[in-house]
Amino acid sequence: MAKILKIYPDNPQENLIDEVVRTLKNGGIIIYPSDTVYALGCNIFDIRAMEKLAQIKKIKLDKAHFSIICNDLSHLSEFTKPIDTSIFRYLKNNIPGPFTFILEANKNLPLAYKGKKTVGIRVPEHIIPQLIVEKLGHPIASTSIKDDDEVIEYSTDPELIAEKYDHFVDIVIDSGYGDNIASTIVDLSSGEPEILRQGKGQL
Repeated sequence: MAKILKIYPDNPQENLIDEVVRTLKNGGIIIYPSDTVYALGCNIFDIRAMEKLAQIKKIKLDKAHFSIICNDLSHLSEFTKPIDTSIFRYLKNNIPGPFTFILEANKNLPLAYKGKKTVGIRVPEHIIPQLIVEKLGHPIASTSIKDDDEVIEYSTDPELIAEKYDHFVDIVIDSGYGDNIASTIVDLSSGEPEILRQGKGQL
């Protein structure tokens, strides 16, 4: 059964963030809030956790396109090919924010991402994922929680999310109601911004 931790952005309790980080280090799956929708996350360097994340989404890991959640731009060089000054400036102007930026991947991606030519980088404007990544010491893999409802695409109520994923995840962070609009996906892999999905972020 998933453990529900009530952590609110105006005063996130350090001991609870530490518990989330320990869970990630031990291969656990978490549900966490962001500046858009609630999302599933795990340790990008733990292949078993990544496989479990793919199973929850009912896809094969090699077909998955999980975003990489960072807390700033310092991790870019670890996972992406060198980017020119104009693209870096573009990123800096829009990060943190409700965007997922597609960039050319380098050969140092974690095992679960091997063979991928591009990778989605996300820096949410939300203190909780930022703190988790900061304390973990490296980014986490992430995928949005979609709803089966035909009208409401994304689940917003953390209590209902916890009920649905109770047997699939280790921790659900309850940070109050989330948004129901996902991030805007912007492809920068060609050197020119191309919006692949219009979401919450406005450019």
